[in-house]
Amino acid sequence: MLNIRQLWRKRKSIVVTWLVSYSAVLIVPILISLVIYSQASQALKSEIHRANDSLLKQMGYTIDNQIDLMKRLNTEVAWNQNLQTLMYSNKQDKSTPYTAHELVDEFRLYKTSYASIDEFYVVWNQDSSVLRPGNIRSLPVAFQTIHDTGAMTYEQWKEAVLGGETNRFTLLPREGAGESEASIAYITHLPRDLNGRETGTVVVMADTKRFQDAIESISGFNGGLVLILNQDNEVLLSNHPDAPELAPFMDGSHVRLTSPRVGDSELFYIPSAKSNLKYALIIPSRLYWEKAEYVRSFTYISILISLIGAGVLTWFFMRRNYSPIQELVQTLTDKTADKDRPDDWNELHLIRKAIMSARSEKDEIALQLQKHQHVLRSNLINRLLKGRLDSLVPYEEAFRSYHMTLLSSHFAVILFVVENEESLYANLPGIDVNERRKLIQFIIANVVEELAQQHQHVGYVAEADDMIVCLVNLRPDAENGPQDLHDIALEAQSFLRRYDMELTISTSGCHPSWAGIAEAYQEAVDAMEYKMVLGKQGIISYEDIRSEYSDRAEYGYYYPLQVEQQLINFIKAGDMEQASAYMDEITTRNFEKPLISLTIAKCLIFNLAGTMVKAINELGEGDILASNPLWMDKIIACDTIQEMQKELHAMLGEVCSFAAAKRVSNLTQEREDSLRDLTAKVTQYIERNYQDVNLNVNAIGEYFDLKGSYLSKLFKTQTGEGLLDCIHKFRIEHAKRMIRDKQESINEISRLVGYNDAATFIRVFKKYEGITPGKYKEIC
Repeated sequence: MLNIRQLWRKRKSIVVTWLVSYSAVLIVPILISLVIYSQASQALKSEIHRANDSLLKQMGYTIDNQIDLMKRLNTEVAWNQNLQTLMYSNKQDKSTPYTAHELVDEFRLYKTSYASIDEFYVVWNQDSSVLRPGNIRSLPVAFQTIHDTGAMTYEQWKEAVLGGETNRFTLLPREGAGESEASIAYITHLPRDLNGRETGTVVVMADTKRFQDAIESISGFNGGLVLILNQDNEVLLSNHPDAPELAPFMDGSHVRLTSPRVGDSELFYIPSAKSNLKYALIIPSRLYWEKAEYVRSFTYISILISLIGAGVLTWFFMRRNYSPIQELVQTLTDKTADKDRPDDWNELHLIRKAIMSARSEKDEIALQLQKHQHVLRSNLINRLLKGRLDSLVPYEEAFRSYHMTLLSSHFAVILFVVENEESLYANLPGIDVNERRKLIQFIIANVVEELAQQHQHVGYVAEADDMIVCLVNLRPDAENGPQDLHDIALEAQSFLRRYDMELTISTSGCHPSWAGIAEAYQEAVDAMEYKMVLGKQGIISYEDIRSEYSDRAEYGYYYPLQVEQQLINFIKAGDMEQASAYMDEITTRNFEKPLISLTIAKCLIFNLAGTMVKAINELGEGDILASNPLWMDKIIACDTIQEMQKELHAMLGEVCSFAAAKRVSNLTQEREDSLRDLTAKVTQYIERNYQDVNLNVNAIGEYFDLKGSYLSKLFKTQTGEGLLDCIHKFRIEHAKRMIRDKQESINEISRLVGYNDAATFIRVFKKYEGITPGKYKEIC
């Protein structure tokens, strides 16, 4: 029962499938063998029937010849002229005895002519005598002479001869007939006379030994029981009269010919061609089917041997073929999987599932690699830009793995800074900030890499330090690499301007080897720093900066004390027009020189700012600086001298306005108190909600039931700074405190202080602090 359950559990196993398949293949030759056996049995049976029929026909031919002689003699005797005269004469004259003697004398002649006829006579009813060859006897004497062997009485003889049907065969005893003392008699009644009386009977007899030879020839061949039957299917002669095989076919004294097989015996018969006799053959079924049994046994033994051999071969090959599959299944599964696996599992399904799972994982890994290839490639480029050459994988091999072509060992760097990033974001509503940055970087990368390819170089774009960097691998025969870099930058700037992108681009010099990439990147960064002097949306080449700076002999700036005092006087007077024109004259005189260093330029701007601080102090209103603490922060956060000049002019306007307002004040004290109270409330509101990413001028205006722009103007009038600057101030101050604590990352800090995007936070931080949060973190 356990084995059956195990087989049932494994009914879907490939072993069962193979076993069924091999069995199905094995059934085909077995069925063919059975069909061949069936056809062979039918053919053998047909051959046995034909052989028996041939034997019976051979025997019948021999016996029919004897029967034919008996019938022919019977006919000659019956139509003998003397017999006709003797039988059908109505008068009894003296010639009757003579006629009878002539008749018996003629019978002698017949006896000589028919040597195979052992006895014949005519029963003469009128004279109650028997006419034999050579003599005439009365019925009793004739019986005693011919038939009195003890096997039949006189009355039985008379009944057999004179009664019954005419033209029939019967078995009669005969003296001198040998061991059997019996003969087959053909009895024919002569026609009645004119008075309707019986005339006589012709009896022709042949001893059974004449038939026995033919019968023995058949029985000796097949060992069966041979029968000669009369018209009533009674046994006239048999080679074994008392054989038990005959009993099952007997119906009284008659043989049933309608049952060809009874018990273990088979019966065959054919009718005689010369008479109404039948020749039958009864043989045991074992003899009849002896050859068929041999064929059947041979077939069964061959099938059994085939089954055993096929079973052994099936087991051998199935075990041999299943071993690698079993090892593969064991390799693909573990104990846990075996416990959870259903009982009706199939090895091929398991292998297919494992392969599909492996292919799915491979495709997923390939997809993930494809998704992260850009990030990995950017990381590779960043490591090169930072001068980290300690990679475990050679960079040549890494480039090949990322499908990055190397034309030569000479490299250069192009830096891109998007100046109108916020306006570009505004043109892409509904897209996440990070996705917007990736989209802009993707556009720039496609354009720059294609332009580099057009100039027969290769370029690879990545992001580094909030700037977009293009690492250019120059072709081997590049004779004018810096000019090619400038052309690529110019074409990229011109093309991307169509998409409202305002770019400032810097280019490095050309450097050999991997180590030169970091040097080229630093040169591009240094060149980008000169954006402060040269302005935005230009193309700055490090080669140009270095050559101009090295040619300069003057390292100071023009701003004498008397000029400064004159500017202070204009400010104290509140003359904005004169003060602004005077400041423009100072900056123009200094910045129109070939090139001024960044440090000197910043010193000049700070000196101008210090002039305004001096003017305020001379006005006696130092509080104006306290109410506008971000003036200096704004100046420091500017990226270019032009922006610093703009902030200075704004600061100048504020100070001049304050000075003018001091002299001509049209605001009542009550309005001042009200504005001061409103400003305090707004400041408190900003302090409470600076972490809200949705905090802006309009939101604050809605909270105080004022228009955002008007509230910002009142706030700036009262404090000297706008609401947006105030919001940024609180956020940056809290961010600086968090950075000093060094507990959170830059991205986390940007989110905690109300910036949804780390890039925006970094830009604002740099604007007000002059450095990025990362550098601020390093110096804290």
